[in-house]
Amino acid sequence: MADTVRAAVLVGPRRFEVREFPKPKIGPDDGLLRLERCGICGSDVEQYRNESGRERPAAIPGHEPLGVIEEVGERAAQRWGVKPGDRVAVEIMVPCHTCDLCLMGRYMSCRNRTAGYGGNTPITREPALYGGYSQYLYLHPNAILHKVRNDLPPDVAVMFNPLGAGVRWTVHLGGVGLGSTVLILGPGQRGLMAVIAAKAVGAKTVIVTGLERDAHKLKLAREFGADYVINVDKENTQERVREITDGAGVDVALDVTPMATQPILDAFAAVKHGGTVVLAGLKGNNTIPFNSGTVINKAMTIVGAYSVDARGYTDAIRIIESGKFPLERLHTHTFGLDDAAKAVETLAGEYPEEEAFHVSIDPWK
Repeated sequence: MADTVRAAVLVGPRRFEVREFPKPKIGPDDGLLRLERCGICGSDVEQYRNESGRERPAAIPGHEPLGVIEEVGERAAQRWGVKPGDRVAVEIMVPCHTCDLCLMGRYMSCRNRTAGYGGNTPITREPALYGGYSQYLYLHPNAILHKVRNDLPPDVAVMFNPLGAGVRWTVHLGGVGLGSTVLILGPGQRGLMAVIAAKAVGAKTVIVTGLERDAHKLKLAREFGADYVINVDKENTQERVREITDGAGVDVALDVTPMATQPILDAFAAVKHGGTVVLAGLKGNNTIPFNSGTVINKAMTIVGAYSVDARGYTDAIRIIESGKFPLERLHTHTFGLDDAAKAVETLAGEYPEEEAFHVSIDPWK
């Protein structure tokens, strides 16, 4: 076993450097994960392009790590319920587990977080390996792990994160269930995973919107259970939803579009009285003007969807392990560390001829 670890470090906007780091020494309370895959997310694209405009320290991106336990301390093994050779998915959050928020189950709001995975922890914090674009991931004593069956193809198993988002945002936050009518604005990874989640719990009608350039994604949405798709470059979303629902509107509208603001207004217009709008698509610094009377008169619930929690991951892994959905159809590209920039650019659609959907990093490729 080599004493060094290769990782792709994001050192500036659109600038990756593959560097070597010492393999960390593992004590009784922590562990080391040998990465199999790391999924790439839309937020990775935002980090890569530095769409926030703020200065970021050099860090290893990747918050969708899947791998096999390489080493684990005695107390950590007992606490996590794992042993070397077990495959696990790792959550992005590293909470303290002891504050009032953590003890109430609100660990995603923990104010005592000192580390996190996926580009949020600079490489100056030892042992630096806090991102999935790496051969190994350091398992902090407070990390949250979820076991995943070892026999699943890694490019399918690593979908635990986007599917976890689909489950949490659609079912847990939106309240989608048996017989629900759902509008999903945006046919990207999270949008299509929301289709799977909605159909898994018995939604009656699922509608997905997309652009003309999203034709292949809308086709996939139909294959995975969407009952209707709307090409917003050719059709008016609000009018089409009224036609589909006979004027009733939808129970739940989920916006997962990046940057675009019109889908939020479409969601407000499309939801029925007493319905729920879940907002998960980041808009940068864009401001969305809307009539608050619409929210009041419809008795509408608006929910902000922040990340994924343990319940979302657990339910997503169960769906993956069930084999009921051909998730392998969604994986399109796998890249090595030396091609990390191309991997992110491919997911971002900078190579339109590639028709990318789910993209991952194989750090051993």
